[in-house]
Amino acid sequence: MASAAEQLASNLNFQAFSKATELKKRIWFTLGALIVYRLGTYIPVPGVDATVMGQLLAQHQGGILGMFDMFTGGALGRMTVFALNIMPYISASIIVQLLSTALPSLEAMKKEGEAGRKKLNQYTRYLTVIIALFQAYGIAVGLENMHSQAGSAVVDPGAFFLLSSVVTLVGGTMFLMWLGEQITARGVGNGVSLIIFAGIVANLPHALASLFQLGYTGALSPFFVIVFLVLAAVTIAFIVFMEQAQRRVLIQYPKRQVGTRIYGGESTHMPLKVNTAGVIPPIFASSVLLIPVTIAGFMNGKSMPGWLSFLGQELGQGQPLYMAFYAGMILFFSYFYAAVTFNPDETAENLRKQGSFIPGIKPGSATAKYFDRILTRLTTIGALYLVLVCLLPQILISRYNVPFYFGGTSLIIIVSVTIDTVTQIQSHLVAHQYQGLIRKQRGREGRLRGRVRPR
Repeated sequence: MASAAEQLASNLNFQAFSKATELKKRIWFTLGALIVYRLGTYIPVPGVDATVMGQLLAQHQGGILGMFDMFTGGALGRMTVFALNIMPYISASIIVQLLSTALPSLEAMKKEGEAGRKKLNQYTRYLTVIIALFQAYGIAVGLENMHSQAGSAVVDPGAFFLLSSVVTLVGGTMFLMWLGEQITARGVGNGVSLIIFAGIVANLPHALASLFQLGYTGALSPFFVIVFLVLAAVTIAFIVFMEQAQRRVLIQYPKRQVGTRIYGGESTHMPLKVNTAGVIPPIFASSVLLIPVTIAGFMNGKSMPGWLSFLGQELGQGQPLYMAFYAGMILFFSYFYAAVTFNPDETAENLRKQGSFIPGIKPGSATAKYFDRILTRLTTIGALYLVLVCLLPQILISRYNVPFYFGGTSLIIIVSVTIDTVTQIQSHLVAHQYQGLIRKQRGREGRLRGRVRPR
């Protein structure tokens, strides 16, 4: 039998949405913030030649430059104020999250509640500035050394260009960090995820146009284009299924007697997602594996160590060694992130303190082993799913030259953020329905009290 919340959710319609004034304000705020972000991706960094940058991006489209240009919605290729995008903040968040499980002081701070969370957020902001400074300086120095047939990427290289570029790029990242936090607090969905989502989706029409152009010119057969689009739709449906898939562990709560009444004894489910790590493993694996290829491409074979030249050749897009290492890195980061985010011993101890238990499993260490066994199996399935989704588009990209935006990482990000945003919108609508029922109930009680007058 469906619960009251599920019944309310099933009755949600456009009329309920039109009455949710607070939700409409949040949606308009989110859309306005994303428009501001997209406008910022067209404000160039002073002193950079846009024509040269376009040629350099075309040369290194398959490297890490092309991958991060996809995440930034073209801001990196145009070298705008949002060229770093929100990536330094994501790196800082992951580092702080990992350290909070390894360092006792940060772990204790994490358990302090709201005060501890604010301190960790402040540390994340400081670390974001440090990472953005290093990345901005590296990009500025790299721009001064970039040349193409049209000339140098920097109009007037020197100390002033380095300083202005670093300040502009770091300022853009900090503004996006603030904008993402505002979307999370006053809008709908996770602000950081929506910023990356907006960057990828903004260039999808151009990617589709490029695909159809390849079919029109004969570079790809029309039959292949149709098959590719059908395969993309099937892949998206598969991603939706896997991202929503979960293993529900039955939890039984004990009965307790208060006076003559007996409370408790209910059972509930603890949902464990199949893909616990989300999209983090593909992003990390792509970043690590594409660095040697990009460095080799920038150096053009000059003054380059032999081992780096070998890696640049063997770890190219579509190479067997690249595919093998890419799959291995995804598997490694999947297990690593799952082990960091879910602690079976801590979960089993919390259940034991509450007096709860899993039917047929002894509380304590046996419950921890049970959780560990389930998590290992789920992580294996989730990691293999990520490998399959990420490697299949890589083969199509390398062999048939389809647009880079149809890669598995971008599809997973689009699907995951869409599911999360729709879920939050439904939650706001359900809360609005509950508030409406409460107001109606209070109004009925007030009218009844008004009718019953004391003698």
